[in-house]
Amino acid sequence: MIGNRTLAVPGPTNVPNRISQSMYIPTEDHRAPDLPSFVTPLMEDLKKVFKTETGSVVVFPGTGTGGWQAGLENLLFEGDRVLVSQFGQFSKLWVQMCQDMKFAVHDISVEWGEATPLDRYREVLESDTSKMIKAVMVCQNETATGVTSDVGLVRKLLDELDHPALLMVDGISSIGCIEYRHDEWRVDVAIAGSQKGFMMPTGLVIVALSERVVNIIKGGKWQSKMKYYDFGTMISSNETGYFPYTPAMTLMRGLRTGTDILLEEGMENVWARHRRLANGVRAAVDAWGMELAAKDPTTASDTVSSIKVDRQIDANDVILHAYNEYGISLGAGLGPLNGNVFRIGHLGWLNETMVLGVIGGVELTLRDLGVPFKPGSGVGAAIESYTSADPKVVQLILS
Repeated sequence: MIGNRTLAVPGPTNVPNRISQSMYIPTEDHRAPDLPSFVTPLMEDLKKVFKTETGSVVVFPGTGTGGWQAGLENLLFEGDRVLVSQFGQFSKLWVQMCQDMKFAVHDISVEWGEATPLDRYREVLESDTSKMIKAVMVCQNETATGVTSDVGLVRKLLDELDHPALLMVDGISSIGCIEYRHDEWRVDVAIAGSQKGFMMPTGLVIVALSERVVNIIKGGKWQSKMKYYDFGTMISSNETGYFPYTPAMTLMRGLRTGTDILLEEGMENVWARHRRLANGVRAAVDAWGMELAAKDPTTASDTVSSIKVDRQIDANDVILHAYNEYGISLGAGLGPLNGNVFRIGHLGWLNETMVLGVIGGVELTLRDLGVPFKPGSGVGAAIESYTSADPKVVQLILS
């Protein structure tokens, strides 16, 4: 095809030239005397992305799945009770990992398209009078369904019940895009990936730990069953400005630049931009006469929209046609949503005109496939949304 392909999946996301150029460097010595002057400031600045001053951030080679494993195996033992909910493909996989690790899993399954069921979490936690549940897990942003859960309300629930369980958050498709406040919500473990909000290639898992967890690890109360993802070893090595084994230095250079880009924009501005871009996509979906998989509009994700199609058409045909004819990569429906939805990712290195191009490409595809809608309606609705929004707003007002 002529022209560039358009990446509109919910990760991996677009990599800015600035990040690509920062990784285009000769191989460097990971034991060099001046490496701490690079590592130490980076770890401190990563804490700003997570909104933590009291916690610590560690970075491992790997993906978000590795981050899940690290959090679980560093802090929990076989037989430990955990509370978790599945309401989409990725929350489902987290549950399966817990089961594979032989934890006593209290799995609250709800219909895909819903968010973390706070009322049912309350029931389980209230009944746990002996405080045997060791960890409560929240998938902040379910990428398969385009649904965001309120981590702050889960923390409020734990506080109200005076429950000491660890709060663990999957923030892979939210951190660096959607509001996340590690210290304020007193999250113990939060997992992010380099290929989403940090705008980098896949290959790094970034984990934020609470002061409580760091103290537990340093106090030797928990001993990791693994070496590669050992929080304690990584923390102690990072404190010297180095790593316990050969780090992915090329990616670490990219992470430095990605972090700079986020902090230069300002995290509140980053969150507001993602809300603004998402509102435009939602306006387009409404104009097409379609619906989101998210059952409650207030939980619709600001990073990915999972869009339901009419039963007379297969969503995979939309994805295939958009890719082959117009060079647009849309996200497929996962699990039971396969063939029923296509997904538009609107996260990372992205602005209004880039999103409008995707919406226009989807309209071309729907038109070719004979889907009834008014051509230009989605693009027009998104433009109306973007031009009516105040670009100077830098702080989200949350209800």
